[in-house]
Amino acid sequence: MKRRWIISLACMAFLTISLGFTVAFSQKEDKPKVVVILKQLNTDYWKTVKYGAEKAFADFHIDGEVIAPDSEYPPTKQIQLLRQTLKQHPDAIIIAPTQPSAAISVLTEYEKKQNPVLFVDTDAKWKNQTSYIGTDDHTLGKKAGELLASMLQPGDQVALISGMAVSLGTAPRIRGAREALEASGIKIVTEQEGYDESGHVKSVIGTILKDYPDTKGVLATDDVMALAALQVTEKMDFPIPVVGTDGFVKMMKAVEEGKLSATVAQNPYDIGYIGVEQALKAIKGETVVQKIDTGVSVIVKENTKEYVDLMTTVLKDSRSNNSK
Repeated sequence: MKRRWIISLACMAFLTISLGFTVAFSQKEDKPKVVVILKQLNTDYWKTVKYGAEKAFADFHIDGEVIAPDSEYPPTKQIQLLRQTLKQHPDAIIIAPTQPSAAISVLTEYEKKQNPVLFVDTDAKWKNQTSYIGTDDHTLGKKAGELLASMLQPGDQVALISGMAVSLGTAPRIRGAREALEASGIKIVTEQEGYDESGHVKSVIGTILKDYPDTKGVLATDDVMALAALQVTEKMDFPIPVVGTDGFVKMMKAVEEGKLSATVAQNPYDIGYIGVEQALKAIKGETVVQKIDTGVSVIVKENTKEYVDLMTTVLKDSRSNNSK
C-alpha cells in the first residue's frame, strides 16, 4: 500500500509539473508577436520611441521586439532587417520607414497574409497600411517656424537646414516652416541640406554665417543638425536662436541654461506606446484609428525641467534594460 501511495504521489507530482509547463508554454504561445523596426537607435528620440514600445509590450502582455539598423543610411540596411523579420511571421509589424517606397515593396508581400502593418514617425501613405502614429510633419515645421519668428523681427534673415531628400518628413517640415516664417515677414536667405550621402552631419552652418553674415536665426528639421549648428554658433561667438524639431535632452538643457530661449519637441514615447497599442487592437480585430497625431510641444524655460527629468528617466531606464 505504501509503495502504491508513493507511486500515485509521484504520478500526481509529474502531472502537476507537466500541466504547469503546458500552461506556461500555452500562455507564452498565446502572446501576440509584434516587431517594431525603427530607423536607428542612436539618438534620444529613437531610444524614447523604443522605450514607449517596450512599456506597451509589458502592459499588454505582448511578445514584442524593437530592432533597427546601426545607422539610418543607406536605407537598404533597414530593408534587409525587414526581409529577415518577415520570415519570423509576426502577428503585426510596426515600422518607421527610412525609405517608404522601398519598404512598401517588401510589405506588399507581408500584407498578402492579412497581418496588420502600421507606420510610426513617417507616414508612407500606403493604401494598405493599418494606421499611422506620429507627428504631423507640416504642423511640426509650422510650429518650429512660428517659434523662430517669435524670437525675431519682420525683415530679419534666417537659414533653413534640411534633412536628406529621401526622408518623407523633410519636405512637409520645410514647407510648414516656410509658411510660418514668410507669414511673419521673415526672409529665408538660404536652405541647405545638413547630411552627406552617408548620413553624416555636414558642417554647413559655418559657411552659411560667412556667406550670409546678417543671418539672425537657424531652423533645422531635426535636433542632430540643430545641435551641430548650435555648437558652431557658440564657437564662433555668433549668438543667434537655433530651433530643432525632436526634443533631445541636450536641446532642452540648452534652453534650461539660457543658451536658447525655446525649442520644439515631438512626443516619441507616445509614438512607441500608442503604436503597439493600436497594433494589438488590429490583431484582435478591433477598430483601429487610421491616423493618430501625437502632437508637438514647445519647450521653454518654465517647463524645461519637467521634460528634462522625464527624458533623463526614460533614457536611464532604457540603458538599464539594454544592459540586462
